[in-house]
Amino acid sequence: MGIKSLFKDTAIYGMSSIVGRFLNWCLVPMYTYCFAEAQYGVVTNMYAYVAVVLIILTYGMETGFFRFANHERWSDPGQVYTTALSSLGVSSMLFIIAGCLLSPEIARWLDCGDHPAYVWMMVIAVGVDAYTSMPFAYLRYKSRPVRFATLKLLNIAINIGLNLFFILLCPVIWRTSPEWIAWFYRPDFGIGYIFLANMISSLVVLMLVIPEILAETYSFSGKLLREMLRYSYPLLILGIAGVMNQTIDKILYPILAPDKATAMDELGVYGANYKVAIVMVMFIQAFRFAYEPFIFAQNKAKGVDKTASYREAMKWFVIFGLFIFLGVMYFLPVIRYFISPKYFSGLRVVPIVMLGEFFFGIFFNLSLWYKLTDRTIWGTWFSLTGLGVTLALNFAFVPVYGYMACAWAAFCSYGFMMAASYVIGRKYYPINYGLRRLALYFAGAMALWGISVIATTGNNFIDFPVRVALLCVYAAATYLLEIRNRRKTLPASTR
Repeated sequence: MGIKSLFKDTAIYGMSSIVGRFLNWCLVPMYTYCFAEAQYGVVTNMYAYVAVVLIILTYGMETGFFRFANHERWSDPGQVYTTALSSLGVSSMLFIIAGCLLSPEIARWLDCGDHPAYVWMMVIAVGVDAYTSMPFAYLRYKSRPVRFATLKLLNIAINIGLNLFFILLCPVIWRTSPEWIAWFYRPDFGIGYIFLANMISSLVVLMLVIPEILAETYSFSGKLLREMLRYSYPLLILGIAGVMNQTIDKILYPILAPDKATAMDELGVYGANYKVAIVMVMFIQAFRFAYEPFIFAQNKAKGVDKTASYREAMKWFVIFGLFIFLGVMYFLPVIRYFISPKYFSGLRVVPIVMLGEFFFGIFFNLSLWYKLTDRTIWGTWFSLTGLGVTLALNFAFVPVYGYMACAWAAFCSYGFMMAASYVIGRKYYPINYGLRRLALYFAGAMALWGISVIATTGNNFIDFPVRVALLCVYAAATYLLEIRNRRKTLPASTR
C-alpha cells in the first residue's frame, strides 16, 4: 500500500473515530441537565469499568490477527481470522452469561443495586462490542475503510438517536399522552436509557457485520490460537495499563472518597468537568491518526533529515496544543454552560486535566524512539510506571482532597511518563527538540493565562476583549518567533 493510500485510509478511519467521539461528547450537556449528579456519577463509574473490561475481552487479538494474517508461517489468512473470531465469540459469550447471572451482585457493588438491568444491558453491549471488534479488524485488513467508517458512524447515530428519543422526546409524550408509550417507557428508569441505547446500537451493528462474520470458511487451529495468545498477551498488559491510567480514578473514587454518602455526586461533578477538557483529547486523537503513518514514512525515506521532521512535528504540536489550552481557559465562562450549572463546582479541574492530556500528547510524540528502534517494551514500562504513580497518588490524597487529587494524579502521571520517555529516548534515539524554545512557548502560554486570571473583572464585556487580545498576542509572538527562526536556519542563498 502506497503512502498516498495510507494517508487516505488513515483520514477515513481517523475521521470516523474523531467525529464519533465528538458526537458522543455532545450528549454530555443533555445528561448533566437531565440527571442529578449522583446519577451521572453512576454513568461515569460504569463506563470507566467498561473501558477496562473491553480491553480485557479483546485481549490484543486485533493486533494478533494483523500479525499472523501476514506471517510467512501461516499461508491462510482466513484460518487466522476465523480462529481469532471463534476465540472472541466463546470468551464474549461466557462473559455475557456470567455477567447477566451476576448482575444483581454487580449492581450492588456499583451502587445501583435497585437497577440490575443497568448492568446486564452494559454486559451485553460490551460482550457484543468485543466480538465485533474482529469483523472491524477484518475490514481494515481488506482495506475497506469506507464500510468501516460507515458502520462505526451508524452505530453512533443509532446510539445518539435513541438517547434523544428516550431522554428528551419520551418525557414530553408521557406528559401529554402516556398511553402511547406506556408499553415500553418508564419515567423512573432514568439513566438506564443511556445503557439501553448503547445495547441496542451494539446489537444492530452485530447484525450488520454478519457478512464479515461469514466471509471466510471456518477453520479453527488450536496451535495457531496458542501462538496468537502468546504474541498478544504483552499487548493486553500494555492496553490494560494504558486504559486504567485514564479511568482508574473514576473506578476508585467511590471507594476512596472522603464522604461515601456524597461520593457518586462528586464523581458525577468530576466526570462532567473532565468532559469539558476533552477538547484537548480530541486534538491529540486527530494528531495520533496522522502521526504514526508520518513517522514511519519519514523513517523509510532516503536522503532526508528525519530528525528535523520529528522536531518540527513536536514544535507544532506544542504550539497548537497550548493555543487550544488558552482558548478553552479564556472562554471557560461560556464553555462551562456545556454542562449544567449544578456541576460548576468542579470547573477547577479543567486546566489540570487539560495540561495532563497535553503532557500525554507530548509523550505520544516522544514514543517514536522506541517504535522506530523496536524497543516497544519501553512503552509497557512507561504505562505501568504511570499507572503506579496514578494509583499511589489516588490512594494517598483522594481520601483527603477528593476529586481534585484525581486530576493532579493524572497530571503528575502523564508528566512523569513524558519526562521519563524524553530522558531514556536521548540514549537510544537522540533528537534535538529545541527544549529552550518549547519551554519558552509553554512559559509564555502560562504567563498569558496568569495575566488573564489577574485581569479578570467579572464583566464579560471587558474580560473577553482582553482575552481575545491575549490570544492574539500568543499567536503573533509565535508567528514572529518562527519567522525569525526560519530566516536563521535558511541558507544565505535562499534568503
